[in-house]
Amino acid sequence: MPISKMTASSKTVGRREFFRRATAGVALFHIAPSSVLGGPHRTPPSEKLNVACIGVGGRGAAGVRAMRNENIVALCDVDDRRAVAIYKEFPKVPRFRDFRKMLDAVDEKIDAVTVGTPDHTHAVAAIDAMRRGKHVYCEKPLAHSIGEVRAMTNVARDSKLVTQLGNQGHSFGDIRSFCEWIWDGAIGQVTEIHACSHDWQDVYCQVENLPRLAEKHEVPQELDYDLWVGPAEFHPYSPLWVPQNWRAWTPFGTGCIGDWGCHLFDPSFWALDLGAPTSVRAEVDSSYDPKKHALIYPCGTKVTYRFPAKGKRGSVKLIWFDGTMRAPRSEDLNIEAPHIGAVVYGEGGAIVHGSHGAHGLRILPDEKANDYKKPPQSIPRVKGHFEDWLEAIRTGRQAGSDFSYGGPLTEIGLLGAIAIRFPGQELRWDAEAMKFTNFSAANAYVAPACRPGWTISTL
Repeated sequence: MPISKMTASSKTVGRREFFRRATAGVALFHIAPSSVLGGPHRTPPSEKLNVACIGVGGRGAAGVRAMRNENIVALCDVDDRRAVAIYKEFPKVPRFRDFRKMLDAVDEKIDAVTVGTPDHTHAVAAIDAMRRGKHVYCEKPLAHSIGEVRAMTNVARDSKLVTQLGNQGHSFGDIRSFCEWIWDGAIGQVTEIHACSHDWQDVYCQVENLPRLAEKHEVPQELDYDLWVGPAEFHPYSPLWVPQNWRAWTPFGTGCIGDWGCHLFDPSFWALDLGAPTSVRAEVDSSYDPKKHALIYPCGTKVTYRFPAKGKRGSVKLIWFDGTMRAPRSEDLNIEAPHIGAVVYGEGGAIVHGSHGAHGLRILPDEKANDYKKPPQSIPRVKGHFEDWLEAIRTGRQAGSDFSYGGPLTEIGLLGAIAIRFPGQELRWDAEAMKFTNFSAANAYVAPACRPGWTISTL
């Protein structure tokens, strides 16, 4: 509604209608009376939010269950087999297969949306919801490509909606302690980080299953496979990636580095304000042939990023290890890299932590840890990740891992996923221009086109 045409009656619309219109146009925020919602973007604390859930099987089920104290107004999943448990828990909630039809059907009832689908459909679902004025919680990684990430962050920024990336550890206490220790100089200037993930290799490495792609399978009647593929390049149905293990296949997932990077990079990304790297270089397991194995990820990778000096800190080297590629042991500090976690090396020691919010962090060597006096807490603690998002919607603030934070964090993993396709090649990255400046072939994977019928604007 143009500002010039607003009337007195416009200011008395109901909460639900006002909420929808306010979040659809930035201009309205500045002229609507704050008394309507207790302030711009606020829902009265005593009122439940109306939430729709897209992708309710697998990991998506956690998002549904986290909303059980709100009003769940719609459930959407393309696979009735995966969704059956949630459907049994919430038998009276309307069900849909196509999120677009769901959003059309119950648009007026929805305040917020959770997205728990596979990586390749995050962007289309989240952007559609945001363009309709819905707050969004989206599982990690934020999207399947950097172009999709930028589109999501731009829409979130322009709409001023409350968003949250599903890297749950960002709301834990340990990651806040990690930041406080780093800022306090507990290990001096950080120079190098080794991030490692070595579990579930049978998920992320599908080399042995490649010959099975020649097999033909009937699509289960409980599955709408065309909707499952969504914007991705179409490949005939295979149980190799539906309903599980899609993370290992390049058209649908982002590999181990995309899946775990948002957890393992998060503490250092926050504490050191890393921003975007200027270069990335991948080494891969010797069994991997980028041309022969284009549909899968290697059984092991080592990916090296370089971040320029920023503020008071110097340059930082971040090295990712997964699968068969292992981080070296530090003999000086007697440190063995964790199975899943990171070693953060500083000029005066190191911090070792696990996954999900720097779980179990500790300072090494032991004598340094014994002498260290921990600083007072300076970062507010929160109840939980879903709770942080819901509270942010109610109070009119942003959540801790909103898309302006979670987007750039996700991009680090996605840059690594691109570098894996070109082993041994250093790729110099211009984040502002969103392109590699020295190797044009890699740019084809930065913002690949969607399948016909599915579109995402990158602006």
